[in-house]
Amino acid sequence: MRVWTKTVSTAILAGALLAGGIAGGLWTGADRAYAATATTANGVINVSGSGEIMAKPDIAYLSIGVQSEGNTAAAAQKANAAKINKVTQLLKEKWSISADDIQTSQFSVQPNYTYNEKEGQKLKGYMANHTLSVKYRNLDKIGQLLDEATNSGANNVDNIQFSVENPSAYEEAAIAKALDNAQSKASAVAKSAKRGLGALVNVTVDGGEAQVFTQRENAMSKALMDMSGGTEIQSGQVTVKVQVSAQYEMR
Repeated sequence: MRVWTKTVSTAILAGALLAGGIAGGLWTGADRAYAATATTANGVINVSGSGEIMAKPDIAYLSIGVQSEGNTAAAAQKANAAKINKVTQLLKEKWSISADDIQTSQFSVQPNYTYNEKEGQKLKGYMANHTLSVKYRNLDKIGQLLDEATNSGANNVDNIQFSVENPSAYEEAAIAKALDNAQSKASAVAKSAKRGLGALVNVTVDGGEAQVFTQRENAMSKALMDMSGGTEIQSGQVTVKVQVSAQYEMR
């Protein structure tokens, strides 16, 4: 599951200060403020820029689990195994989800204790848990899938994560926005230093690829009921973001 996160850093233009120029400035753009200093040691300005594209998600990562109790660990595990097998069979056979897109993300069998002041801690039984991480691409039918999984025994449906499976399809547009953002910063620095902005001499895409900021939704709090009483999940949009580091000449 490709999920990226990125911390946006402040653009720093390092170097010696131009005599009579700026000793350090603060500019506030449309989306954020950035600090900068100018350099004349080698006549260049170093800046960072970021660009964002909103995209409709094309894949969802579902967390579908089963919990069961039993008087013994073996009993709890046996009961849970029967339920999770039924859910897995539903996903593979009725919903045609490949085995490659179904993965166990959590499995545990643990004692379940109760406590009161009179008796103290007391073993109540055992709790078995088996959770599946499922990739699913038909986003319009997620609600129906979750309803049927619940009817088949799933009783622990957690967060749904929406994303784009191929972020490179959005990179070009995001890079263009990031370079525009970087050039705007560099122009402001050059102007404040009483210089002109020259050519772009070097640029790198930080991280080497677009970053996807996925949308995470709680399956229960974001579920809506349609006229038939089924669950309807809203996929919304995700953010594809690129950050670049650029170097410009000063004239």
